[in-house]
Amino acid sequence: MAWSTSQLAELAGTTLKTVRHYHKIGLLEEPERAHNGYKRYGAAHLVRLLRIRRLVDLGVSLSDIPAAEAPDDEVEQVLRALDAELAAGIERQQRLRRELAAILDERASLDLPAGLATSIKDLPANDRAFLVAFSSFLTPSAMTEFERQMAEPRSEVSAEFDALPPDAPDEVRQDIARRMVPEVRRQQAEYPVFDDVGSYSRHDEAVARSVVLHSLVEFYHEAHLDVLRRVNEMLVAEKQTAVETAGSGPAAGEPADGRDVSAPDG
Repeated sequence: MAWSTSQLAELAGTTLKTVRHYHKIGLLEEPERAHNGYKRYGAAHLVRLLRIRRLVDLGVSLSDIPAAEAPDDEVEQVLRALDAELAAGIERQQRLRRELAAILDERASLDLPAGLATSIKDLPANDRAFLVAFSSFLTPSAMTEFERQMAEPRSEVSAEFDALPPDAPDEVRQDIARRMVPEVRRQQAEYPVFDDVGSYSRHDEAVARSVVLHSLVEFYHEAHLDVLRRVNEMLVAEKQTAVETAGSGPAAGEPADGRDVSAPDG
């Protein structure tokens, strides 16, 4: 006894429209027709339809379902590709859950880029905004260095800099700048990215510099910027002095007393 299209669909737990669609895209072979013109489905059609439904339920797209005559190893390849895709999806969902937990349970800031340590949430608002802006162009390794530095315990002079009022007097700005120089010098030595962020950019160097300039102007007030200018001037002066000192020493081949060692005694 043969089945009609509607009977086949009912047996397979699907719809008449779905069976017709599978016929249209070539996944399900159309059966012979009876003398009255109606399709006559057999057990082979039912098995094929159930196979298609099973693959669909597993998540295989219709375009990836092999033809009926495809060997089993082709089906296995499709399933392995699907398994890899599902594994990647699960990993992504687990990462998103960790990020959500950091936001909901540990009160991490929503504006922090994914992957930053939750300790960054304790930074002053302007420093945190500065770091978030930098995440738009810095490479992942450079961001890790930036995060590591900014997560260090705040020094006394750093805390004073953070608390600096916009109308701080000149002598206070100069004192803070002078005391910040050794700290900034150390940071530049330990974290090269601080001294040349453009070299660690995922974009054009001009783009990186524009982000730096906009962030400085928008996230720090005039007194902060003035102190940073003074620190930079002191560091430049230090380097210039070092260069001049090195250049004023005895020339190669000339002893400190000024005698020409290349001339014969006499």
